[in-house]
Amino acid sequence: MEEDYIKLIFGLKLKQIRTEKNLSLFGLSKLSGLSKSYLNEIEKGKKYPKPDKISMLSDKLDVPYDQMVSLKLDKNLAPIGDILQSKILKEIPLELFGIKESNLIDIVANAPAKVNAFISTIIEIAQHYNFSRESFFLASVRTFQQANNNYFDDLEQQVLKFSKAYLVDLTKPVSSKDLEEILIEEYGYVIIEDELSKYEALENLRSVFVPKTKTLLLADGIDEAQRSFIYAKEIACNFLEIKDRLYTFPWIKFENFEQVLNNFYASYFAGALLIPKAKLISQLDAVFEKDTFDEALFIEAMNAFNASPESFYQRLTNILPKAYNIQNLFFLRFTHKAGSEKFHLNKELHLSYQHSPRANQTNEHYCRRWVSLNVLKDISKHKKTHEFDLQISNYKDDDAKYLVLSSATKDPFRDHQYRSITVGLLINNQLERKLKFLGDKTMKSQEVGVTCERCSIKDCDVRQAPALVLDRAAKNKKIENIVEVLNQKFD
Repeated sequence: MEEDYIKLIFGLKLKQIRTEKNLSLFGLSKLSGLSKSYLNEIEKGKKYPKPDKISMLSDKLDVPYDQMVSLKLDKNLAPIGDILQSKILKEIPLELFGIKESNLIDIVANAPAKVNAFISTIIEIAQHYNFSRESFFLASVRTFQQANNNYFDDLEQQVLKFSKAYLVDLTKPVSSKDLEEILIEEYGYVIIEDELSKYEALENLRSVFVPKTKTLLLADGIDEAQRSFIYAKEIACNFLEIKDRLYTFPWIKFENFEQVLNNFYASYFAGALLIPKAKLISQLDAVFEKDTFDEALFIEAMNAFNASPESFYQRLTNILPKAYNIQNLFFLRFTHKAGSEKFHLNKELHLSYQHSPRANQTNEHYCRRWVSLNVLKDISKHKKTHEFDLQISNYKDDDAKYLVLSSATKDPFRDHQYRSITVGLLINNQLERKLKFLGDKTMKSQEVGVTCERCSIKDCDVRQAPALVLDRAAKNKKIENIVEVLNQKFD
C-alpha cells in the first residue's frame, strides 16, 4: 500500500479509539504527552508516529500494539479501508473536476462515520442498478463533458493544425481515401478488410487494431461514413500521441480511466475533423434564419459531411453551446427491434442540468409520444434508409418545452435492429431569438411525459401502463393530509 494510505488508516483507527473512549484531542494530548496539533495531523493521515510513540499511545489507550498498527479496520470503517486498499481513489478522475486527492482524504478523516455511510449508500445503489466499473468511468466522462459544455477548444485547434500539416481541405467533405493514405504513408498502417468476417463472435465489431504490426482490421459492410470515422479516430491516436488507448471499435472493456478519456478525445477529434466547426456553423445559420423549419435544408446540412447522423447530432452538442450559447440541451440514442414494443435508451448527455427526457432504470415504459420512438416505429415499418421528424415536446408536469429533432437509421450489423439519435433544445426566450422558425405556429406540438408510470396525461391512446408512481404519490399525500387533520383535531 502507498504510504499516504497507511497513514490515513492509522489516523482513522486512532480517531475511532479516542472517540470510543470519549476523549477529546486535548484529553488525549494530556494523557499521552503528545501535542494536540501533532495528534491532529496523525488523525488526518498527514503523519505516522514512530514505534515508540505508537507503543506509548497503545499503553495509554489500553489497546494492543498489534491492533493499532494493523491495516484491518472494524466493520464500521471497513468499507473505507476496502476503498483505500483497492486504490480506487487513484482511478477516480478527481483532477478532471478540480478535486485534490488530499482534500478528499481530509474529508474521510474528519467524518469517517458519515463518509462510510455515504460510501455504503453509493455501493448499494451501484449494486442495485448493476453499475459496473466501466459505467462509472463513462459517467465520469459524461460529467466532464457537461462541466465543459461539451466543447474542447484544444482539440478543435489540433484538428486545424492537422488539416494544415496534411493539406486536408476542411471546406469539402473529407473522404476515407484521403485519411487512409495518411494512415498508410505517414503512420505505416496495414489495412485488411476480409479478416473479421471469419469470426462469428466478432459480428458487432467495426474494427480491431493490432499495435505491434500497426494492422487495422475492418469489418465487412461498413459504409463510407463509418470507415472515415474509424480512420479519423486512428489518426487522432497518432497525431495526439495517445499511448494508453482502446484497440477495438466499439470498445469491449476498459482497463483504466485513462483509456476511457483518451477514447473520448479521439472520438471528439474525429467528429471535429469530419464535421468542421466553421462549415457546420454556416449550414446551421441557413436553417436557423428561416421563418419556418426547412426540413430539406436541415437534411442537406446533415448530408454536407461525410459522417453518420449520429456523428452529426453528436457534433451539434459541441457547436450549439459554443457558437450559439445554446447550453440547455440533451442528446439521446435509442435502439429498437422491429416488431417489439421495447425501446432501449443506451446513450445520453445533458448539458446545464438533467433535462426531462432521461434514462430510466426501473423497467418503466418510455412515453410513446416521444419523437425519438416514433421515428423508430416508422423506419421499422418502411424501407427508408433515414427517417427524420421533429416536434415541440411539452412536459407539462415539469413545466418545460423542448424543440426535439430526431433521426432514425437501420443498424447495418444487426437484422431488424434500428437506432434513433435525438437532440432536444430547451425552449426559452433566448432560443426563440436564435431560431426564427420557432415563431411558426404550425409546428407540430405534443404533450409528453417521461414514462407512462409517471405521466399525468389523461386519456392517452398510446399509454403502455397506468400512472402507478403518480397514483402512489397521490395516495401517500392523501394519508399525509388526513394525519395532519387528526393532529389538529386532537391537539
